[in-house]
Amino acid sequence: MILCLDVGNTQIYGGLFSNGELVLQFRKTSRENYSSDEIGVFLKNVIRENNFDTEEINAISICSVVPDRDYSIRSGCYKYFNIVPFFLQPGVKTGLQIKYKNPLEVGSDRIANAVAAVKMYQNQNIIIVDFGTANTFCIISKQKEYLGGIIMPGIRISMESLEKHTAKLPRVEIKETKSVYGKTTIESIQAGLYHGQIAIVSEISKKITSEVFQGEKPVIIGTGGFSSLFQNDHLFDIISQTLVLKGLLEAYKMNEKNI
Repeated sequence: MILCLDVGNTQIYGGLFSNGELVLQFRKTSRENYSSDEIGVFLKNVIRENNFDTEEINAISICSVVPDRDYSIRSGCYKYFNIVPFFLQPGVKTGLQIKYKNPLEVGSDRIANAVAAVKMYQNQNIIIVDFGTANTFCIISKQKEYLGGIIMPGIRISMESLEKHTAKLPRVEIKETKSVYGKTTIESIQAGLYHGQIAIVSEISKKITSEVFQGEKPVIIGTGGFSSLFQNDHLFDIISQTLVLKGLLEAYKMNEKNI
């Protein structure tokens, strides 16, 4: 079995693969000062509590956008699983041509998403929209070129910013709203957050299609925690919340002989 971990700013998102099938998913709130023991014990416990044998795990694949936590996570994996984890980082095989001016700037979670996407949709242009702490767009050509992307505040950050910087606007539940406008302050904020995201994704996808792909329709993939919120809005050809885990599995397989 292969354990995959996506270490983000707000959560650690994990998955366990057995014979290529994702058999377990879990999340843990992320914070700055994890010790290696905390990480190792948590991973062991969550796997055991879901009736899987930790002794059957033979590899761990990780992407991280929080470098300060990498040492503790690496140490915890080695101490509790006796495995040196594979980190998706510059220099490893991905099957992609990174066209960023500085390839080191591309987040490893975005690379993992792209690895999975080109595996799923070969010889097609792709846009990946990831709803996380930050919302990101990744643009990938049918030649497997990672052309670039877009980064903007995520929907939760937008909501928290309104609460923090205004005197009377409250924190609200982020939810789907049928109406484009509200008749209360809470409804108005919810409508703005929800329909604002729809407008952003729709318009940016159109502009990418026109500017980058000369009007040729790409496959548009939604992923990340809030992607399922928009499943009825026809923004995406597919929503895959497990995209990053699948990419970590594929990246590990590409580099297995060199680990």
